[in-house]
Amino acid sequence: MKLTILGGGGFRVPLVYGALLGDHAEGRVTRVTLHDLDAGRLSAVARVLADQAEGVRDAPEVTATTDLDEALRGADFVFSAIRVGGLEGRAADERIALAEGVLGQETVGAGGIAYGLRTVPVATHIARRVAALAPDAWVINFTNPAGLVTEAMSRVLGDRVVGICDSPVGLGRRVARILGADPDEAWIDYVGLNHLGWLRGLRVGGRDELPRLLADEEALGSFEEGRLFGPEWLRSLGAIPNEYLHYYYFNREAVHAYRTAGRTRGAYLRDQQGAFYEEMGKPDTPALAAWRRTLADREATYMAANREAAGVGERDEADLESGGYEKVALALMRAVARDERTTLILNVRNGTTLSVLDADAVIEVPCLVDANGARPVAVAPLPYHAVGLVTAVKAVEREVLAAAESGSRETAVKAFALHPLVDSVAVARRLVESYVAEHPGLAYLRR
Repeated sequence: MKLTILGGGGFRVPLVYGALLGDHAEGRVTRVTLHDLDAGRLSAVARVLADQAEGVRDAPEVTATTDLDEALRGADFVFSAIRVGGLEGRAADERIALAEGVLGQETVGAGGIAYGLRTVPVATHIARRVAALAPDAWVINFTNPAGLVTEAMSRVLGDRVVGICDSPVGLGRRVARILGADPDEAWIDYVGLNHLGWLRGLRVGGRDELPRLLADEEALGSFEEGRLFGPEWLRSLGAIPNEYLHYYYFNREAVHAYRTAGRTRGAYLRDQQGAFYEEMGKPDTPALAAWRRTLADREATYMAANREAAGVGERDEADLESGGYEKVALALMRAVARDERTTLILNVRNGTTLSVLDADAVIEVPCLVDANGARPVAVAPLPYHAVGLVTAVKAVEREVLAAAESGSRETAVKAFALHPLVDSVAVARRLVESYVAEHPGLAYLRR
């Protein structure tokens, strides 16, 4: 099978390739094509992959190209992890939002909207090229904002595009381990939108073990989300929120922490990865060692501003392991290609799963996956507090999609103004003006 990775010069591509190296079963990926617009980054990542493959029997063959059509032809799976505007664009998104006193995170609030407005037209173009050149391919989308981008691509590709995220998987694994359960044997009741979901139950042998955790003060405060939100708030919710809900539940504190930090997360990653790619420009740099060193630092500093706002200090070593989006991607490909039935938390079209949303809305829920793709399982209705956030943010996503399709600046303003974390139409107007002035990729937004 051929896997095409869009954003193939991206820093986390070696995680995907590393997962592929451990798969020796029949029907595995044997060819990987990296696509990126930056030839230098492609070369750097290809060197890391070559080091990873050294001594590995039957390692997938790797090629690289800057030509999208060439990359897509013959693909069985397309993994999309592009970043329109690069990390410089993310840093600008954060800076402009924080100057207005609102959140600039890349998937949440004003920053997420700006990133979505830049990304949706590109993602839609990619979907059309996939439909034309590889109509039988399955697209696995990791491009942020993942739910929004997956929904944009689904308007072209239908159910042949599936969004993935490692946040709910990581949350489920942490909760299972605290409860002494095998994460691979537990059923995780998780529902919401991408970066806006709640773990409402964890069943082992048919019994929901979450109430036991909520009743245990010490255990509840012993893992990442427990420290971030506090045991009292988790008991009030009766659920464990995705870590990104910290931006909603503690918005003022998060904005203050970001505004007083020496630099934003985007600026940090821009500088850190810039140094990595510069180092990789030297032919004698040990590629894999340099990548691993940079990755370790990246993971240790994840959501540092939020932890500072919560007063919980550095991440524990036990929390450094993510959900492993590369493992989710591999499990999804295996299930589809080999009809190995499994259950994964994915971003898919709603159908009739959540009655408060229409059928085409992309949601994040457990799905049954096999050769026919991913189908959301039935879930209990959302509580009203969750309905309010989910429907408000989905309304914003729809305005982003409408603005990207029409080029209407007025619709873009509406998207910003309707977001729960942007509390002013006047601020929304200034944000649009600033983002259009900053990003050439938003020039399509006409007055």
